[in-house]
Amino acid sequence: MTGAHDPRAPRHGADQRAVVVGGGLAGTTAALRLAEAGVATTLVEATPRLGGLAFSFRRAGAAGELTVDNGHHVHLRCCTAYRWFLERVGASALAPLQPRLDIPVHDAGRGRLGRLRRAALPAPLHLGASLARYPHLSPAERLRVGRAALALRRLGTVDPSDPALDAQDFASWLRRHGQSPRAVRALWDLVGVATLNARAPDVSLGLAAMVLTTGLLSDAGAADIGWSRVPLGHLHDTLAGAALEKAGVRVLRQSRVRELTREPDGTWRVAVDTGARRPAGSDSTDPADPTDPRGRTTLEAGTVVLAVHQREAHRLLPEGALDEPERLLRIGDAPILNVHVVYDRKVLHRPFLAALGTPVQWVFDRTAASGLRDAPEGGGSQYLAVSQSAAQDEIDLPVAVLRDRYLPELARLMPAARGAKVRDFFVTRERTATFAPAPGVGRLRPVARTGAPGLWLAGAWTATGWPATMEGAVRSGLTAAREALAALGRPHDDVFQEAA
Repeated sequence: MTGAHDPRAPRHGADQRAVVVGGGLAGTTAALRLAEAGVATTLVEATPRLGGLAFSFRRAGAAGELTVDNGHHVHLRCCTAYRWFLERVGASALAPLQPRLDIPVHDAGRGRLGRLRRAALPAPLHLGASLARYPHLSPAERLRVGRAALALRRLGTVDPSDPALDAQDFASWLRRHGQSPRAVRALWDLVGVATLNARAPDVSLGLAAMVLTTGLLSDAGAADIGWSRVPLGHLHDTLAGAALEKAGVRVLRQSRVRELTREPDGTWRVAVDTGARRPAGSDSTDPADPTDPRGRTTLEAGTVVLAVHQREAHRLLPEGALDEPERLLRIGDAPILNVHVVYDRKVLHRPFLAALGTPVQWVFDRTAASGLRDAPEGGGSQYLAVSQSAAQDEIDLPVAVLRDRYLPELARLMPAARGAKVRDFFVTRERTATFAPAPGVGRLRPVARTGAPGLWLAGAWTATGWPATMEGAVRSGLTAAREALAALGRPHDDVFQEAA
């Protein structure tokens, strides 16, 4: 243990300071919790913005200036930690939940619209009526889906990292339980690809069971969908930044941690390249001053939380922090592609749409959130974001190829798009959007505690029990902060238990 209970306690009050490396949801959460418990906290973020991989940017294009989310992110009612985060930064009203789960599912090949929605019944009966009428499956397939769901529900009570589940792939389990290829496409992958960022053959059975049981089978309202009605950057950067400032967290943006070392007395020294050079002749004795003549500083602290990508964490980890640090390098990445289209008229008459029989997966209306104004001729433009998970085959395709592929598919899905003019078309790519939830990943994910006193890990890729979601990221930050505060002997509210 570190701090007052450790004979190797850091000198000069460094045990009362903390450095959090990484300003995504995990790092922001950890920094807020540490600061609220009275620990002087500095957050170091390499980019100009907070939010990690759930951010926004301004784009000037043919349809005018838009505020664009790098990808469309949703959460569910069961995402209690992320909902706690929204409440903590004052954003709950900006990202409301559906009153009741309702997913319109359009089969472009057959021209049929179905819906997955819940009834006012307890789980698992809440989805029974919807499944019985689901037009994208035959009556026999619907019956077999119900039986498989009950079997999956029993698995969902097991630890998802259990080697017996972690080593299996979800597709094999589905085949053993009588699921046809069409049932996998029309139901299991419809939900699983969006939440896990991988198709059934590439998903750990443990993670699949956890996600689908928690979201669909545990509580009637668990899968009710929420999404931000404003740009994600307003939630995760503007409001989160204000919450950090109010809590007393010092935030160093555009600053990269170069090295992390631990002194014999237990003090952590965090070498940071800030990129901010101090004018010649000026001086500072503040060890946290980011404006030394070379644009560098060294922060001293008793607690450090690494809340960065697993490969960056591997680079910074000191020797002995993990028994097998190379495990981090074996946690793969999975990409997400987002196709953005601005039409000169309204072509989608609902907030979102899931699709079958087409390469298109999910389509979201982001018109209001982007700040899009009507076309000059007053045509009532609409901005749609097409979210494509598990996009390994498309992530590097040229924009022109993606345009030729997706515009005809969108016209198949939405007849109104056939006569519409495309005012703008662009693409955003996240090649390392999530960790890959492949069979065996559970044994690679580390817990928050390391073998180095005072050093903690956070990030959706750590052993949260969840896939790489905003929920998993916030949970990891709560866990790292809770364990760090316990090691310091500091009293703190158990927000994690409230969120969980």
